[in-house]
Amino acid sequence: MDKNDIRKAAVISGSECAVSEDELDLINAYTRRPYSAEELYAFSVVLCDNDVDRDGERFTVEALFALEKLFVGKTGIFDHDPSAKNQTARIFSCRVEAVPGRKTATGDDYFRLKARAYMPLNEDTRALKEAIDSGIIKEVSVGCAAERAVCSVCGKEYGSCAHRKGEVYSGTLCCGELRRPLDAYEWSFVAVPAQREAGVVKSAAGKERSMEDILKKLETGKSLLLSDSDCKKLLGYVEELRQSAKDGIYFRDCLRAEVLSLSASVQPGISRETAESMIKGLNIAQLQEMKTAYQKQKQQAFSPVPQLCGNKTGKSAAKNGQFTI
Repeated sequence: MDKNDIRKAAVISGSECAVSEDELDLINAYTRRPYSAEELYAFSVVLCDNDVDRDGERFTVEALFALEKLFVGKTGIFDHDPSAKNQTARIFSCRVEAVPGRKTATGDDYFRLKARAYMPLNEDTRALKEAIDSGIIKEVSVGCAAERAVCSVCGKEYGSCAHRKGEVYSGTLCCGELRRPLDAYEWSFVAVPAQREAGVVKSAAGKERSMEDILKKLETGKSLLLSDSDCKKLLGYVEELRQSAKDGIYFRDCLRAEVLSLSASVQPGISRETAESMIKGLNIAQLQEMKTAYQKQKQQAFSPVPQLCGNKTGKSAAKNGQFTI
């Protein structure tokens, strides 16, 4: 079945408008002359996902990966009007990404198709840039063709079975699954998208980002654009870590000295060089454990014994006779 369809989606605005050097190379592959980063405005946009949309349909994850290639280079327009004057931006990169911890209406892991688009910065586009940054223009919709739309309950072509979208059958939500995309035509700014999460995706710019959020982003291993506020916050955090590291090193060195002193008392046959080699790779918890053990050994070895010791056995006092008064 050849299914021509318009899927709705949303824009990601904010600090992601900066163009990196790698992105600049991708963009200049579409331009007639080389552009500098200062001449361009870039933004991220969620084109579609694998969740059930307002039409009771969804893309499979496999379909998203197919669309990942098909949408690169496609033009952004308004309201799906294929007029040259409506061309506003162009997608220069696209990828499928998982959103950890999030599930779809059908209980599956959530995936979305996220694209990067650009447009030149000039008098004609500044108003659109401002509308995107302010959140006035956000929602987008995609035009594409899918070979099949099947029932999520029975796997048959949707419409050829008795199952209906939105109904639940034996715990399974019925929806139309769009499979095997054939082509991607365009993406458009629209007022009401069918896919609730599709559109311009917001970044942390314009709102306070916690240190925890910054660290989580850094842990992903992906590039991260930080605002001035984020940089100050990160530098403050790093300075705290430096001071904590200094305090930790001082405490560890003191603990090592204590362990070496105790070792000399309870293990006099072991040289200082050998003892230092033994504790060199130990962490603070291990050093503390060794210190406690050595302290117990020292206490047992050097505990005082009274000279006038009573006869606890009751058999003979001969061994203590020399102390008898």
